[in-house]
Amino acid sequence: MKRAVVTGANRGIGLELCRQLPVQGYEVVAACRKTSKDLEQSGARIIAGIDVADDASIAGLARALKEKTIDLLINNAGILTSEMLSNLDFERMRRQFEVNALGPLRVTQALLPNLKEGSKVAIITSRVGSLADNRSGGYYGYRMSKAAVNMAGVNLALDLRPKGIAVFLLHPGLVATKLTGGVGIAAAESAANLLARLATLTIEQTGTFWHANGDSLPW
Repeated sequence: MKRAVVTGANRGIGLELCRQLPVQGYEVVAACRKTSKDLEQSGARIIAGIDVADDASIAGLARALKEKTIDLLINNAGILTSEMLSNLDFERMRRQFEVNALGPLRVTQALLPNLKEGSKVAIITSRVGSLADNRSGGYYGYRMSKAAVNMAGVNLALDLRPKGIAVFLLHPGLVATKLTGGVGIAAAESAANLLARLATLTIEQTGTFWHANGDSLPW
């Protein structure tokens, strides 16, 4: 059986991914800071206490998964706070960089021994990290952290392609979660779209930036 690891798995998109991946033949490992009743009912193996912004925490995740092959790693954990030019909070912005930009890099590096030729790494990013697509401004910390993780994903794609490991940057759409205040499409629909996209992408497209609906996104 194939194995998938999902971070930020206790709610929203992460929870829905954990619910849907078994249907596609995956054994699921759900990494999260705190578990939830819904996650516990998903059938996933839960590794709680995982903070993607903490080196020791991610080292613990790597130990828990030692010698277990990962076919699909989905870096989903993320946070969003609203900083406008008139109300910049640099501590909150730094926290978003730690979670949104450095988190996926930290997790992927720690789990490199578990990845093999044919494995896929997905980074759930956002089109708000696109420079070309920015027409409204604002959200300084979130936009900047997502632009940074897009660069990290391209770097990872270049470094991992010789090993046959593909890396994709994926925008889930505007999804009705706690992160967005309940505005957008259902998390289940977004998760289904993300998994459909991942099923079609190959090593030849490694390092590319996609909307879950199939549109190629600009940097």
